[in-house]
Amino acid sequence: MRRHIFMYLFFFAALWIIFQYANEKKIFGAQETKIANLQERLKKAEDSLRTIGDQSADNSYFGLEGNENAYTYFDKFDVPVEGLQAKIEDAVISKNTTDGNPLIPFQNANRIFRINKVKVLNHKWILADFTDGKRWGELLLGYSIASDGSIDFQNLESLIYPIY
Repeated sequence: MRRHIFMYLFFFAALWIIFQYANEKKIFGAQETKIANLQERLKKAEDSLRTIGDQSADNSYFGLEGNENAYTYFDKFDVPVEGLQAKIEDAVISKNTTDGNPLIPFQNANRIFRINKVKVLNHKWILADFTDGKRWGELLLGYSIASDGSIDFQNLESLIYPIY
């Protein structure tokens, strides 16, 4: 009898070991597949970040932020550059009124044009996007900052896109 118990225990232990081996092999294979998929996703994400970084560098090339030549120009006239871009953008957008924006040279009988987005290019120029909800256009503005901190704008060029 004792011999049969040890034989059954041996078979049970052997079956248990085979079951554990097969189960762990399946789990290991699934984990290997998951790791390979995650590594592929990581590579794609890193490539996307690199592309976005390159595009961001290209897009910020024309801008006031980080433009040493513009900073030098403002330093020469003792204009503080901290928060200057936001101040200029706010000054352009604050010209939007219920009657329109005086910087926009186009008139519309039914609606009024308002500036939506502003991009400060450098120490002299601004790009602005405007719309009346149906038509839209762009402005190239020149600006100068007086010694008292006031900002004067000049409309250098403007265009309005035709309705298609």
